[in-house]
Amino acid sequence: MFAVILLKGQNRYARERWEQLPALVEYEGRHYSLRMGPRQPRSSEMAWDPVAVYAPHELTQEEFLEIHELNRPHIIELDLEY
Repeated sequence: MFAVILLKGQNRYARERWEQLPALVEYEGRHYSLRMGPRQPRSSEMAWDPVAVYAPHELTQEEFLEIHELNRPHIIELDLEY
């Protein structure tokens, strides 16, 4: 199982658990592409599933990185050590 984070914008995201990670998905009527992962967080007190991050398909890499950083303080999976 994979922990999936779908970045929708600043302070807007969805958290899902999926068995597969397609390169492109439709979610709530919008196309998202896999932008990061799956990555396995380093072991800690909690067992984590591998994490994958999706973002709207139309975003450039620079726009994705900006949204990723804006959401990082609010989404624990984005701030884990890998």
